[in-house]
Amino acid sequence: MNTTAMTVDPVPVYRRLYWALADAWVVTRRHLLHIPQQHEQWISATVQPIIFVLLFRYVFGGAIVTPEASYINFLMAGIFVQSVVMEGMTGGIGLAHDLKRGIIDRFRTLPMAPSAVLAGPIVADTLRNLFIIGVMLALGLAVGFRPEASALAWCGAIGLLLATSFAVSWIGSVVALLVRDPEAVQVMAFVVMMPLAFASSAFVPVETMPSWLQPIVRHQPVTVIVDAVRGLLLAHTTGAAPWQALAWCAGIVAVCAPLSVVLYRRLARE
Repeated sequence: MNTTAMTVDPVPVYRRLYWALADAWVVTRRHLLHIPQQHEQWISATVQPIIFVLLFRYVFGGAIVTPEASYINFLMAGIFVQSVVMEGMTGGIGLAHDLKRGIIDRFRTLPMAPSAVLAGPIVADTLRNLFIIGVMLALGLAVGFRPEASALAWCGAIGLLLATSFAVSWIGSVVALLVRDPEAVQVMAFVVMMPLAFASSAFVPVETMPSWLQPIVRHQPVTVIVDAVRGLLLAHTTGAAPWQALAWCAGIVAVCAPLSVVLYRRLARE
């Protein structure tokens, strides 16, 4: 008896990419529909930056000298970046919750791209950060923030902030897939991100710090991103260039996105 071997044509790359994007949109839409119900995250995302703006504007601002601009103009770039950095990690907390409740196990039984399951909540959180940026901008204008950016510079600054949120969210995914506990992810986010935010140019000029600390602070990613956003908003040519900040974001995504997919696939083998 003769047997004929059956061969299956490989799926074209463009079709696999289309399926992955379609899957990512489905997961993104799911998270966007759940965002209005996340009252605790909304309170945390808005109240904390508001407290920082008022505290540094009216309590500490009088003691901090910023030669290139008024302190509130100097401060707001740091507030924008701090807000998206801290909120970027909340995606990891949500992923850890989904892992704990077994939702990710359900996703793994579906014919979905692993990258889509991870990218969906990250895109949703990035879009939510766009609203938070708007809230912080309104507050800043109310307390004296006067940016000098052109329309193009504003687009660049907002795009850079969203790129930062997207990159940090991938860090949150890696942490969530490693520890798989929402409380542990929250603690690690605070322990890692808060020192990076405060040991930067977000709230005070780097020149006011000890000489041994300045090189470290000047070249860490939060400072580079803050300086780039500040330069765009205040029309300054000093500080980090936007391409340097984008390079940091791209590097973080290039490392953390594939690592997240590897960790996600490892769950299926456990």
